Amino acid sequence: MMDALLDIQDLKVCFHIPEGVVHAVNGISYKLNESETLAVVGESGCGKSVSMLSILGLIPLPPGEILDGKALYRGSNLLAMSEEQLEEIRGKEIAMVFQDPMTSLNPVLTIRRQVTEAFRTHIPMSQEQAETRAIELLDLVGIPDVPQRLREYPHQFSGGMRQRAMIAMALSCGPKLLIADEPTTALDVTIQAQIVELVMRMRDQMGMAVIWITHDLGVVAELADRVIVMYAGFMVEEADVHSLYQDPRHPYTIALLSALPRADRRRDRRLKSIPGAPPSLLVEPRGCPFARRCELVLERCWAENPPLDLCSPNHKIACWVDVKTGKPR
Repeated sequence: MMDALLDIQDLKVCFHIPEGVVHAVNGISYKLNESETLAVVGESGCGKSVSMLSILGLIPLPPGEILDGKALYRGSNLLAMSEEQLEEIRGKEIAMVFQDPMTSLNPVLTIRRQVTEAFRTHIPMSQEQAETRAIELLDLVGIPDVPQRLREYPHQFSGGMRQRAMIAMALSCGPKLLIADEPTTALDVTIQAQIVELVMRMRDQMGMAVIWITHDLGVVAELADRVIVMYAGFMVEEADVHSLYQDPRHPYTIALLSALPRADRRRDRRLKSIPGAPPSLLVEPRGCPFARRCELVLERCWAENPPLDLCSPNHKIACWVDVKTGKPR
């Protein structure tokens, strides 16, 4: 069997704040293969972004702390690397597109300066070669009138154009893995579709793996090969995209899909909301984190958090209940 490109093992991350300890990521494990697209979904604050930032050494330490785990990239543990070693990988081997391009781009530097920075850091080249490469990249991601645009600043770009520039920067060194942290959140629906199509096209052309962090299950259906569902810092379900939509097995996943607008939904059927609120991450986890909001909760759910186990081939859930029967698994 082929070794995984990225192998996350029992990752635990917390933050120390005046109010106490925030248990942000609570022992997640998964693998990502070469050229695979993995979607990580869940509501805001469930640990999606923190888990990715931590493996790249991008969370502040302190207040952040990586309590346990490994993040093996091609067999090497990213969590054990020095800052200098990580700098050799960030941008070159693993690139990241952040959620808000306006705050991710430096407002006082030209687009030329920012687009060329990554590959001039990792690839020796002259200023003329860097200029040619920047023009190629911005043209590749669909930015018009590139020579003029290179001289401009981020505030002169629209939201969609800024995100395209961010994608060009991320792809500049031909990474093996692209992490996209909700890159379409601040954009209108038409631009969102264009950005998704762009990432899919770049993925296919470059043969890279993609981790797409999102709370939008509609995007996941057309983009991902496999899906991880997170809740309150835990992984609660993992499956290939077709199994997740056709046969969800965790009550939280079922609730999320029930809340998703559908074109074939009858007009007289209301969208189903999830009652209650997520648990406070300041409280040390005990029992199933979804128990307070679950319609199928059992006595065991309050006392013991279920492990992520296989329920069918290539489909894992963390639940004590068989959602099809409502009885214990």
